[in-house]
Parts: sequence; C-alpha cells; structure tokens
Amino acid sequence: MILSIESSCDDSAIAITEIKTKKLLFHKKISQELEHSVYGGVVPELAARLHAEALPKILAECEPYFKDLKAVAVTSTPGLAVTLVEGVTMAKAIAISLDIPLIGVNHLIGHIYSLFIQKESQFPLTVLLVSGGHTQVMEVKSLHEIQTVAKSMDDSFGESFDKVAKMIGLGYPGGPLIEKLAKDGDRLKHNFTVPLHQSPLIAFSYSGLKNAVRLAIQKADGDTSTYKDIAASFEHIATKHLTMKLKKYFKTNPPKTFAIVGGASANLYLRSQIKELLKPHNADLLLSDLKYCSDNAAMIGRVAIDMYENKMFTSPHELSSAPRSSL
Repeated sequence: MILSIESSCDDSAIAITEIKTKKLLFHKKISQELEHSVYGGVVPELAARLHAEALPKILAECEPYFKDLKAVAVTSTPGLAVTLVEGVTMAKAIAISLDIPLIGVNHLIGHIYSLFIQKESQFPLTVLLVSGGHTQVMEVKSLHEIQTVAKSMDDSFGESFDKVAKMIGLGYPGGPLIEKLAKDGDRLKHNFTVPLHQSPLIAFSYSGLKNAVRLAIQKADGDTSTYKDIAASFEHIATKHLTMKLKKYFKTNPPKTFAIVGGASANLYLRSQIKELLKPHNADLLLSDLKYCSDNAAMIGRVAIDMYENKMFTSPHELSSAPRSSL
C-alpha cells in the first residue's frame, strides 16, 4: 500500500491506496473552509497552523496500515509554501521511521490522475485543468509526457469565481456560491465582453472580465436582487471564453479523448458547455467524481502508484517543497 498526503492549500488529507488493485482503502479530508470564510479567502499562516493540527489526527487513524506500506507520497509542488512544508515534513518522517521510499508528487499531475482513482490510467488525452490557481490545457501522452499548450495570462478560472463572490459578499469558497446564485439568473442580462475574443492567441485571461463585473456591481448600488443576473452573466462569459479558445485549438488539434479536472471542474454549467463543444468531434469526455475534483489525497496516491512502479523515488534529504512549478 501507499500512504499519500495532500496539504498544498487549505485541505488536510491522507489516503491509503493498494498498489496492485488501485483500490482506495482509506481517505479522509479535513476542510478549512469555515475558518477561512471569515477572511474571504485562504490565509496561508492560518492554513499551515490548521494543517499542523489536522494531519497528525488523520495519520493516527492510518496506523493499522503501517505494516503494509511500501511507500509514502506527498504533494511537494505547487502550492502555498507554508502549507506544503507541513505535508512534506510529515512524509519525510514517515519514510525515515518506516524505512520506505518517498515519492514527491506534482499537484497538477495529481488532478489529472483524479480521473483514475480506483481505475487504470487512460492515455493519451487532452486535459483542461481549471482550479483556484491554474487554468491550462495539456496534451497528456503518459505520466512522463505532458505538454502545456495553453494557460492563463493572469487570473485563473477558479480564482475569478472566488473574487467575484467576494465582491458580491458571498463568502469563500466562491465557486459553488456563484454557481448556486447563477441558477436563477439571466445569463444574457449583462453583455460582458468575452476576454481575448479578437486575439489569435490560444490563451486565457480573466482580469478584464473580473473588472467588468466589479463595475456592474458598483452600478447595482447595493441592489442585491440584481446579483443573480450578474453571477449568471459572469459564469456564462467566463465559460464561453474557455469554449471559444478550445474551439479554436480544436481546429488544428481535434480531440479524441478530452478531460476536465481541478476544483472548478465541478461546475455543472462548464461541464454542459464542454459536452456540447465536443459533439462535432465525437470525442469522449472524462470527468472526475465530484468528490475528487477539489484537492484530495486520493489523487496523489493514484499518481504515486504509477510513480512507484517506475521507481520514481526521492531521498528525504533531497525532497523539498516548491511553491511554484508548472507542467
């Protein structure tokens, strides 16, 4: 079995996965959403302190599995520096005390492998990663061959939802709250400009749209009855921006198998629009279970199985947390 740890942001999670069968034997996640909602976003120092409290509690429940562990895996990059180090330090201690290999996992690859929890991996595929920190399109041929072909020039898709939610006064995390508010709104009420719609670039940008929403909120002058239309129009244009750029990319790179991963991939409107986009290409759409879209240790454990089989280990003395990295 492999024990995996995730602490890249504000979720403390540990999983136990059986190597041979890919079966998830244990998974527990303690969310910090309530503590951070007071501030309208994640406070890194608070997150680190909460990880220091939560991770040992979860680890204590895993003790019955210790005798069967063949490796310990941990998210080592990217993420918040002060929270990554909590998981990495714990993983090093486990590896040294149990004398088992250590596996450092890239969090973004973890999201790709959220598609394969308790399943065999399936490649090649084109992947759209949408989360609070990243918006990018990747061509994934294997664990070792991942090429980023498009990414955000500024804010990410998920980050823009969080910021709009904060402007409206909805709280944190913003994605589910904006989605809920948008359900009863008019998506065409506000004619926000689609970002980069005249640009030939296959890239993403949300700073301009975010500013347009801010101006609409200011114009509403505290009339909260208008917020549902603002939320619906924002969600519509934010998603249309993605689909328009993907449509342009598909003209020269038609997909056979396409996947959406990351915390924001749980957005049902986004899922429905991507399904429509893929119809002319007869492409298969892969989606993670909703419970595995956000950060979790199960996806880190699933990556770790393939890394273990390829003997992709790191010495405890060499593994360090890296806040910024990309694919």
